[in-house]
Amino acid sequence: MRQDDGRESENIEDRRGAGGGFGRRGFPGGGLGIAAAAVIALLLGVDPRVVLNTVGQLSNLAPEQPSGPVRSNPQDEKTKKFMSIVLADTEDAWGAIFKQAGSRYEEPKLVLFSGQVQSACGYAQSAMGPFYCPGDRKLYLDMSFFNDLATRHGAPGDFAQAYVVAHEVGHHVQNLLGIADQVQATQQRAGKSQGNQLQVRMELQADCFAGVWANKANQFRQILEPGDLEEALAAASGVGDDRLQKQAQGYVVPESFTHGSSEQRVRWFTIGAKTGDINQCDTFKAKNL
Repeated sequence: MRQDDGRESENIEDRRGAGGGFGRRGFPGGGLGIAAAAVIALLLGVDPRVVLNTVGQLSNLAPEQPSGPVRSNPQDEKTKKFMSIVLADTEDAWGAIFKQAGSRYEEPKLVLFSGQVQSACGYAQSAMGPFYCPGDRKLYLDMSFFNDLATRHGAPGDFAQAYVVAHEVGHHVQNLLGIADQVQATQQRAGKSQGNQLQVRMELQADCFAGVWANKANQFRQILEPGDLEEALAAASGVGDDRLQKQAQGYVVPESFTHGSSEQRVRWFTIGAKTGDINQCDTFKAKNL
């Protein structure tokens, strides 16, 4: 992805090394916290209002004493700058889309953290992966996740990283448009199976919105380089529910999907990337995902 002429966003909040997280009283012996985080770690972009609020209720939310600042390194700083450029590109793309629709885009903040972090949705550990919190309209990312993305999920490359940020920004767009509230309200009245199906459509729409960003950003400043889209598609495929379940337990349970299969995630990102049209991203009306 081209970075040379990209501006950097001012909406970066660097909390790396700030400390805080689950206290000793939160999960006795750490067993429940570790087990929960291990399961959640298999899901990219899980709705924090469901998971984090549950975690917050189970724990006393007693933070440990803050640790000292984490020593940064040149690669981390390079990645931070890249995240800032990607976030700026999402701001420009969605700002233009909202303006064209006669509205104003409210820019989210991207919080970089290490280990654990407190959000308006509760405390979270890095094992949960990147997430968006609608309570404070912020994206949360421990950049060490990108190591897992490359090694565990088979998706190296800078555009794979950009896809992750763009997907979480997609959830922010859903929040601004009122889609997130509608889905949550329906889920509260629905059974588990129907709730999962709605969550799948929610995640696939965020993938499609990520594709729309790629399309618009490329129109604005020709960000795409050879192999970039392939990197994004590898990331989308690498975090499909079927692939994650196969890795974790050796078999697949489609009824329990919450994010969609690898094929579905790739398909909806591709729709957004090819059309650049958010109207093509209505996964909730789609007969076939």
